[in-house]
Amino acid sequence: MGGAFSPDCRGRNAAPTSRVTLVQTWLLELTEFSKSFAPGRADRRYTTFLMATSASERLRRLLGLFSREDRVLIVINPDPDAMASAMALKRLLWRQVFSTTIAHVNVISRPDNLAMIRLLKLDLLPILEVNVEEITRFALLDSQPSHHERFEEINFDVIIDHHPITGAKVPFVDIRPEYGATSTIMTQYLRTARIKPSAKLATALFYGIKTDTMNFERKAIMEDVNAFQFLFRHINVHMAQRIEHAEITLDFLKYYRIALERMRVRKDRIQVHIGQVSNPDICVSIADFFMKIHDIAWAVVSGIYQGRLVIIVRNDGIRKDAGKLLGESLGEMGAAGGHKSMARAEIPLKNMQGLVDYSDTKALSRWIIRKLDKRT
Repeated sequence: MGGAFSPDCRGRNAAPTSRVTLVQTWLLELTEFSKSFAPGRADRRYTTFLMATSASERLRRLLGLFSREDRVLIVINPDPDAMASAMALKRLLWRQVFSTTIAHVNVISRPDNLAMIRLLKLDLLPILEVNVEEITRFALLDSQPSHHERFEEINFDVIIDHHPITGAKVPFVDIRPEYGATSTIMTQYLRTARIKPSAKLATALFYGIKTDTMNFERKAIMEDVNAFQFLFRHINVHMAQRIEHAEITLDFLKYYRIALERMRVRKDRIQVHIGQVSNPDICVSIADFFMKIHDIAWAVVSGIYQGRLVIIVRNDGIRKDAGKLLGESLGEMGAAGGHKSMARAEIPLKNMQGLVDYSDTKALSRWIIRKLDKRT
């Protein structure tokens, strides 16, 4: 989501100090991944859509939905992969439609997202500022309608994503769960269209793949590697480095203190409920931080934001499926799901009335663990 369910989870080690070191680091990640890749393992699981059509036919069908009079709105839940994918679709539609606007549903406050917007000069609008009456075509990238309540209000014409399929039916659907990033899919569309990406677009797509594959430490296939290698030839390395090194802001630090004071460790799992947060990305950042601790295989971090309980789950991706766990445990109460190693749930507090006193931090923390324990 992250879209809502594809938050940034870079898992980086010490920051490179020079351009040469950074390049060496990226190439080493690719080399190590390629050694461990088993051909035919994940790349066999293509959807019927992919098996039945060539890349050129998919591109023809996609572009065939639009006319020069169309005003297109690309909707995303902003994270690096979603923003890069939106940029790529906008480039594909250049001179194909009257106008293309990119809109986001959540507040953007994570440092790397803000750095990406600033350095790449992305033109994004909050969806509430868009006059949807003027829009003739809607596209959803790196997410699916069930991932956010605002998505469900829109009749999309196009959905392109890499998250597990939820059964959305729109005129054009290209969902490839075996892919590590939607940016990989969009890179393939650009290459099929024989479009050489600009340095800014290449950098965005490169970083989108890098973050959503967690530096190729989580699910990825050779298509992700190939796209990564192709984009590397066109990126601005210094710009990519500046985006990647944007870590946390000062206002995040107080929540780290709260998390460290309240966290509960049981075997290989850390769980904490932070309470009210100024931004749900705080939970994402802390969950990623906890996963760097030796012998920790699960991190469950929750907080309350704008009348919703936000739960972020991270795991090592070896045993249980985090996305399936949240979907089965909390899916009936709100939006819940994600990948095997990273997942998210957002539950309106009104849906929890009578079940738990959500104003009681300890009681709510225990309730979350009980709900998840039933499925583990």
